[in-house]
Amino acid sequence: MSLAPKHRDISRQLAAEIVAGKHQAAGRLPSEAKLVERFGVSRPTIGRALRDLGEQGLIVRRGGSGTFIRTAGAHAAAAHPTIPQLGLIVPNLRRATIFESVSGELASLARVNDLGLWWGGSAHPVGETDMTVEEAESLCARFIERNVAGVFFFPFEYHVQGATANRRITENLRQAGIPVLLLDRDINPFPQRCTLDLVGVDNFAGGYFLAEHLIKLGMRRLVFVKRPLTAPTVDARIAGARAAMIDHGLDVPGSFVHSGDPADAKFVRSFAWAHKIEAVLSTSDQLAAQLLQTLTRLGIKVPDDLRLVGFDNALFASLMTVPLTTIEQPCRDIAITAFNAMRDRISDPTLPPRTLLLTPRLVVRESCGAYLHPPPPAAEMST
Repeated sequence: MSLAPKHRDISRQLAAEIVAGKHQAAGRLPSEAKLVERFGVSRPTIGRALRDLGEQGLIVRRGGSGTFIRTAGAHAAAAHPTIPQLGLIVPNLRRATIFESVSGELASLARVNDLGLWWGGSAHPVGETDMTVEEAESLCARFIERNVAGVFFFPFEYHVQGATANRRITENLRQAGIPVLLLDRDINPFPQRCTLDLVGVDNFAGGYFLAEHLIKLGMRRLVFVKRPLTAPTVDARIAGARAAMIDHGLDVPGSFVHSGDPADAKFVRSFAWAHKIEAVLSTSDQLAAQLLQTLTRLGIKVPDDLRLVGFDNALFASLMTVPLTTIEQPCRDIAITAFNAMRDRISDPTLPPRTLLLTPRLVVRESCGAYLHPPPPAAEMST
C-alpha cells in the first residue's frame, strides 16, 4: 500500500491520464462527484488532488462549469512558441501503467520548469491500441521539424518491426542533432548497450529479488513466463532470476523460460502441469493477472497450488482476487532522474553516454504464499 497521501496518489494518476490524452476528447475531467465515486474518497480529498493539478498547470477549474484540461502538447507550443520544447514518444502506452505514470511525472516536471512537453499517440483512442511504427516515425519527424530540445523515448516492444523502428527513430533524431534519452529499456539486446543515455530500474536486481524471495519460501522448481518479442528488460530479469537460483544451489532447467499467450489455457497447462512447477515469475503485473485468470479456469489455486509473482507494482496489483507479490518501479524517481539527465545532456552534449538504473523494491502480498506457512528450516532446504 502506498504511504503517500491519498490526494497525491490521485493527482498523479489523473496527471498520467491527462498526459496520455485520455480526457482530451472531452476537454475536461469528470465531475468531482464522479471522481469521489471512482476513487472511493471524500470530496475534500478530490478537491486537494485537483488543486495539485491546478498548481502544476495541468487543469483550470471554472466555478459552475467544471474542471478543464489546459491546452497541452502541440497546442501549448503554438500558444507559447518561445517556451523550449521537449518531445515524448511512448509507443506501447497501454502495455504498462508505469508508462503513463512516468509520462505524467515528466509532464509535471516540464511545466514547473517552464518547459513544454510534446507528446503524441495513436490516432485511435488511448487504451484501444498501441501506436503504430508509422505513427511513431511521423511524430519523430514532427519533433525534428520543430527542432525540439530533446526527446524521451520508450522503445517499441511486442512488435515484429520494433527493433528496426527503434534504431531508425533514434538515428534520425541523432542525425538532426536532437538528444535522445531512452526510458525503461535499451534498443539493443541484453546485455548490449547502445550509445544513448538510458534511465530505468535495475531489472537484473528485480529478477534476482523475486526469485530469491520464492527460494527462501522453500520453492525449488521455478519458471519464468513471458510474451514473444519482449524488451531487453525482460532478458535482464530472467538473468537475475537465474543468478539467484545458481547462488542458492538450484539447477536452472533448460525449460526455465516459457514464451506465449498467458490467456491461452493450452500454453499455461503445458508448463503448469507438465513440469510440476512450484512458482511462476512473470514479466509484468498485467501478464500475471492474465495468468491468474487462466490458472483459475484450469482449477489451479494461487498460492495454494502454485505461487505467482509479477513486476511493476501496477495500481491493480493489490486489488486482484489474490493480491500480487511484485517489484515496485519508482516511477516518480525514474521521471526525475530522466528529466535531470536530459537537462544535463542538453547543457553538455559531450558528456559520455550514461546508464542510470534505480533500485527496485520487493512488495510482498498473498500470491507468493508468504502468509500460508513459515518457510522450511535452512537445513531442510539444502537437502
